[in-house]
Amino acid sequence: MTTLTHALGDSATMVRRQVKHMWRYPSVTLMLVGMPILMLLLFVYVFGDAMGAGLGGASGGRAAYLDYIVPGILLMTMASTAQGTAISVAMDMSEGIVARFRTMAIARVSVLTGHVVGSLFQALFSVAVVTGVALLLGFRPSAGPVEWLAAAGLVLVVSFALTWLTVALGIASGSVENASNVPMPLMFLPFLGSGFVPTDTLPAGLRWFAEYQPFTPIIETLRGLLMGTGAADSAPLALGWCAAVSVASYLWAKKLYNRDPSV
Repeated sequence: MTTLTHALGDSATMVRRQVKHMWRYPSVTLMLVGMPILMLLLFVYVFGDAMGAGLGGASGGRAAYLDYIVPGILLMTMASTAQGTAISVAMDMSEGIVARFRTMAIARVSVLTGHVVGSLFQALFSVAVVTGVALLLGFRPSAGPVEWLAAAGLVLVVSFALTWLTVALGIASGSVENASNVPMPLMFLPFLGSGFVPTDTLPAGLRWFAEYQPFTPIIETLRGLLMGTGAADSAPLALGWCAAVSVASYLWAKKLYNRDPSV
């Protein structure tokens, strides 16, 4: 058996382990997907009519605002799922299972790979559920098959980047309690971007941050793909941010995982 085959086999085993955890404890997935749905309901039915009036659009009011905020809610869903990954990684690191894995003849990369791939499955499922709820509420995207495929690809790329980031944060946190709090800012970055209001309505200092933080081009790209407003301008920056976060987070997570266990 080659080294690559061995690593792939061990990674598949670790992925099955994560999928079994999700299957046995569905309440975790429900909790992670529940918050974005609650936020969607809150903003659509409490603030939607007033906020949508300022956006205009063919439908106006609440319907226009629903179409506007869905991309931000979807990004919040990905961040919520990634937060669950940080907790899962911290739990493995603090409860001794990783120390036991270190003594076994398994590929070291497989443990983290299992968390990442398992989280991607969970993220795609969560995004699908939230999208379904949005459609039931009246979300009406104009995307064709190609745009939907591109949007799904973007969701996968963004989830991959956020997952590696939260894997590193989960290892670095040192405890489950810290791991549940450290990734929390990721949930609120859509509020400080174009997720819920156009950036040009924000005060000058906050507007600068909103326009240049990573989530804004991602939201604009997803919105452009789903609503047919065009994503050519924001897509390169969105993909660039995802690539940078993925590489940096992977290297950080690998360094933390491979360090001396006694440190």
